[in-house]
Amino acid sequence: MTHPDFLWADPEPKRGYDVVVIGAGGHGLATAYYLARNHGITDVAVLERGWLAGGNMARNTTIIRSNYLWDESAAIYEHSLKLWEGLSDELDYDILFSQRGVLNLAHSLPDVRESVRRVNANRLNGVDAEWLTPAEVKKLVPIINTSQELRYPVLGATFQPRAGIAKHDHVAWAYARAAHDLGVHLIQNCEVTGFRRAGDRVTAVETSRGAIEAGRVALCAAGHTSVLAQELGFRLPLASHPLQALVSELLEQVLDTVVMSNAVHVYVSQAHKGELVMGAGIDAYNGYGQRGSFHVIESQLAAAVELFPIFARAHVLRTWAGIVDVSPDASPVLGLTPVENVFVNCGWGTGGFKATPGAGWVYADTIAHGRPHPLAAPFTLDRFTTGALVDEHGAAAVAH
Repeated sequence: MTHPDFLWADPEPKRGYDVVVIGAGGHGLATAYYLARNHGITDVAVLERGWLAGGNMARNTTIIRSNYLWDESAAIYEHSLKLWEGLSDELDYDILFSQRGVLNLAHSLPDVRESVRRVNANRLNGVDAEWLTPAEVKKLVPIINTSQELRYPVLGATFQPRAGIAKHDHVAWAYARAAHDLGVHLIQNCEVTGFRRAGDRVTAVETSRGAIEAGRVALCAAGHTSVLAQELGFRLPLASHPLQALVSELLEQVLDTVVMSNAVHVYVSQAHKGELVMGAGIDAYNGYGQRGSFHVIESQLAAAVELFPIFARAHVLRTWAGIVDVSPDASPVLGLTPVENVFVNCGWGTGGFKATPGAGWVYADTIAHGRPHPLAAPFTLDRFTTGALVDEHGAAAVAH
């Protein structure tokens, strides 16, 4: 297809649409694309209060993996990873997807036991996974410090070879262009301020650019989804936290895989241009600030320098925070809501980017058919009243 000079148009909102998706991040854009591509639903508007992909999509550390412990989580993330593997060709756009593998370090005997358990669970689910000894970790990542004198010595690691990274803004632009080409309207600077209802249905979305009628409404606003739900009269079991990250100056290529440590809460990769991309654990407090707090960065860098002494002389270029929405079982909420024609996709916590294609695929299917996609069925909102939780808190694989 021959594309115009612009990637997508910036239209005025129509009076109404069959589907209104709230949130033009990765999940919202992917949902709109798959609604059009898989289900022929092209009368779709994606509303974004700021600029397209300017929220968490622009504020993450781009790690992609599917090595989750529980069957339900492994299934949806592996579906996503398989989509990632063909996404550049599918969208006719180089998203810089690099399958360089992801290491999850173990620093204690409980870490080792849980990590080996996860490797076995992954293999049973058809997910590639290996257990590496400290010597094998050192061979794969020569710059890592595997001395047993460290405060948190490396006792081994899980390794998923098919995991990796992609360029987050390229992913957003690729989905936006592809959705636009299929007739989807991408409407920026359009803040949702409320909803009009008739009985158990939403009839229109109130926005800063006027009311927009909607046949179906898809909530897809990450940390702000619970705010939208409150406007609709129901509560979501989410807590929103800042999640901090940083990048260094450009460096020679020294790190060819992704290294993560839950025990010391640091994870690091080296981007295509050469900068180190590092993330931390979530800030302990609830909030919507996108700056975070200095002590978290300080702790994160101390851990990184202990593991990688070569990083001690690197200069930090910039820091930022995203707003992650965390559910009680550290798993997403995906499916129907108490409002008849409103659907929800939220609660991904620190795992949202890696789920982008898979979440968009199953969410579009759920919206199109009015019932949960089989891969989304374990993650419905009613699990918090039935007790059928998918507790990735205990999986030593929750973070990032």
